[in-house]
Amino acid sequence: MIEWSETDELIREAIREFVDKEIRPHVDALESGELPPYDIIRKLFTSFGVGAIASEAFGELVEHEKRKAAGERSGGRRPGFGMELNGQEALAMVAISELCGVSMGIVTAMGVSLGLAAGTIMTRGTLAQKERWVPGLLTFEKVGAWAITEPDSGSDAFGGMKTNVRRDGDEYVLNGRKTFITNGPYADTIVVYAKLDEGDGTDPRDRRVLTFVLDGDMPGVERSRPFRKMGIGSSPTGELFFSDVRLGRDRLLGETEEHRGGDGRDSARENFSLERFGVAAMALGVINECLRLSLDYARRRTLWGQEIARFQLIQQKLARMEIARLNVQNMVFRAIETVRAGRLPSLAEASAMKLYSSEAATEVAMEAVQLFGGNGYMAEYRVEQLARDAKSLMIYAGSNEIQVTHIAKGLLTAR
Repeated sequence: MIEWSETDELIREAIREFVDKEIRPHVDALESGELPPYDIIRKLFTSFGVGAIASEAFGELVEHEKRKAAGERSGGRRPGFGMELNGQEALAMVAISELCGVSMGIVTAMGVSLGLAAGTIMTRGTLAQKERWVPGLLTFEKVGAWAITEPDSGSDAFGGMKTNVRRDGDEYVLNGRKTFITNGPYADTIVVYAKLDEGDGTDPRDRRVLTFVLDGDMPGVERSRPFRKMGIGSSPTGELFFSDVRLGRDRLLGETEEHRGGDGRDSARENFSLERFGVAAMALGVINECLRLSLDYARRRTLWGQEIARFQLIQQKLARMEIARLNVQNMVFRAIETVRAGRLPSLAEASAMKLYSSEAATEVAMEAVQLFGGNGYMAEYRVEQLARDAKSLMIYAGSNEIQVTHIAKGLLTAR
């Protein structure tokens, strides 16, 4: 893939029309937290039929699994869902990049609910669990959260995890705390990772990780107010507290501690790969918008009787923005082709995409602020927001420092 198709460009124009009508007028309210993003996301889903398409794909998959369980042959390929996207990978990337140029938080809130919360249930849950929780998430009738990060763990997500469950008869009892949880303050459905405490003296770092699905209003579950953040203000982020939350086995994903695909660590690592190469599309949106705004400003702004676009230093900034745009766009194209080929990028590949694209977006956004001069420091000239949003990409989905480790380990293991 070397360029966007005609269909991709038509979708881009349709999304831009939606953005101009439904999002730009509300950016200040979204970024301040006054307006949660969920009604806008639901309107987006309705306008483009996202919920209906996803629900149809989900229905086909459920029927396929029911026939398989009954020993029937369904014929044909397995229905697509999740990252297969039924051939719509490029359209998804176009949508992400266009939305991120205006309100990255909307993409973050949407991506965590669909890609992480619903995605984890789809890959790890039983058929009954999928039917119970996924439909509401697909239409955004329900808001999902994915809770793994803790105050004392950070990049050491598993080793430092203190949230734990213990068996109590046929149930589990959950205690602990999660932080920096996207959608946490408003989530209806929460996927939670916790260490199993079997009371046998096993080192906490080595205990098994189990994954549960909770309702946001369950007894013992408390949610903080949304945090005030440097960027992506339109994405509500908060803390979750669990105090003796009683959970039946029906809330344990897979309904068994011995999951055929491994424990919770494995499902989380799969999600890290998905999340990290998605950052490339988010970064592309920031770069595209910064370049568009910078070109427009350079043509209009005059100094010493001429447009600043004529100054060589300004041209250098614009040229470097374009180079970054081409490089990150090519990474997005690679991700699309990889998924179309039937596989996901490895953790090392996804980490490389995330590391480079997030740094490129941050550099481009800061150069855009510099190009605008004093105006760039003012919130009125949106490059200020883009710079704050871009910086989050260097921390979001795992800090860039930990990406270096994953890339190096991948290289050393392969060679």
